[in-house]
Amino acid sequence: MKYWVIHFPALPATGMTIFPFILVKEAHVKKDKVIINHEKIHLRQQLELLIIPFYLLYLLFYLVNIFRFKSHHDAYANIVFEREAYQKERDLDYLSKRKFWSWIYFF
Repeated sequence: MKYWVIHFPALPATGMTIFPFILVKEAHVKKDKVIINHEKIHLRQQLELLIIPFYLLYLLFYLVNIFRFKSHHDAYANIVFEREAYQKERDLDYLSKRKFWSWIYFF
């Protein structure tokens, strides 16, 4: 999977993935294997859902979670795509053994 890591200082988060780009707030993050792995998990999720449906589902999950948790942080942290990425970000071999649509197991 081809991707590009771009330093984007105005980013409101440490990292963000907008297929096929991984945007990072600080240049040194380009070398952070855990953060880049987290974002690569999102790239795989985006590909599996043919990109646009990923963003629509991401937004839907966030909106549902806002009503459930009443907190931006909790709503974000409980999006199934984020749950998979955070739980597996330290496993640098995860993507080589990950099954198709594995995010579904993180509900």
